[in-house]
Amino acid sequence: MLNYTNPITHQIIRIIGVDHGFGNIKTANTCFRAGVVGYEKEPTFAEDVMLYDHLYYSIGEGHKEFCADKMTDRDYFILTLAAIVKEMRNENLRSAQIHLAAGLPLTWVSEQKERFRNYLLQQKDPVVEYNDALYFIHIVGVDVFPQGFAAIAERLPEFTGTTMLCDIGNGTMNIMTITNGKPNAQKCFTEKYGTHQCFLAVREEMLRKFGSVVDDDIIEDVLRNGKTDISDRYLSVIRETAKQYVAGIMRRLREHEYNPELMKLYIVGGGGCLISNFGDFDPNRVTINNDICATAKGYEFLAGLRLKKAETK
Repeated sequence: MLNYTNPITHQIIRIIGVDHGFGNIKTANTCFRAGVVGYEKEPTFAEDVMLYDHLYYSIGEGHKEFCADKMTDRDYFILTLAAIVKEMRNENLRSAQIHLAAGLPLTWVSEQKERFRNYLLQQKDPVVEYNDALYFIHIVGVDVFPQGFAAIAERLPEFTGTTMLCDIGNGTMNIMTITNGKPNAQKCFTEKYGTHQCFLAVREEMLRKFGSVVDDDIIEDVLRNGKTDISDRYLSVIRETAKQYVAGIMRRLREHEYNPELMKLYIVGGGGCLISNFGDFDPNRVTINNDICATAKGYEFLAGLRLKKAETK
C-alpha cells in the first residue's frame, strides 16, 4: 500500500495494487488463493469469512477455473474487496479512501481495460465485515496496467541491451521484449501456458502410470520446492513432468525469437520456481524474480506515477 495526498482536498488516498491471478490474489503484502464460495448463512468451519451485501463469502475456498474474461461473474470483485481489507488490516485501518491499481495480460489490456475498470468500480462505497470487524471502503479511482511489465517498471533503466520478459502465472504466460529500457509493443504476446497446464499434465501422468489421484497440495509442494515427503516413484514422475513443462516454456520463448546468446531473460510470476527447480539455464543470462508480490507492487508504483503526473496538468 502506498500513500498519496490529494493536492486539492489534502485527503490521504491509499494506493492498493491487486494482482488478480487465476491461482492466487496478490497485494504488496499478502497472497491468498483465488477461490471464493458464497453462502446464505455463515459457514461453520471457514477461516476467512467476509460478509458483504447480505451474503457470506469464504475467501480462499475452492479454485477459479481459467477464463479469458475475468468479468463473467462477481468472484473477482469479491476477491478484490478481500484483498483491500487484508491491506487495510495490515495498516490497522477500518476506513480508507482507496485508489485501486490492477492489471490484465499484455495483449488483453487494450480490449478489456475499460470494462475491467468499470467492473472494479461497480460498488464505490462497499461496507464489508471481515472476520467480525467492519471495514468502510471508498474506492475513488482505478488504474489498469499491463501484467508482467508492472513488475519491472521501476527498474527499467537497469535493462540494457535486449531482454525478454516472461511473466509465468497460473493461467497465462506473458512475453515482452525490452530494448535498452524501452518495451517493444510489437513484441508482446500472451499464451495460455501458465502453471495450471503443468498441474494438469502431472495429474494425467499419475492416472496413466499409477491410476492414482494426487492431492493438489502435494503437486504444488513439489513444483515449489522440488521435493516433498512421498515415494520416489511418485516424486520422479512429478519432477519429470515438470521438466517437460519447463522445456515447453523455453520452446515457446524460442518461437518468439528468444536467443540466449543475444538477449537476457527476466522471469517473474509464480512459475519462476519451476524454472529454478526444473530448468536448465545460464544464471548469468537468466534472472528469476521470486517475489510473488512484485507485480502488485509494480501496479502501485505505476499508479503513483500517474497520479503525480495528473497534478501537473
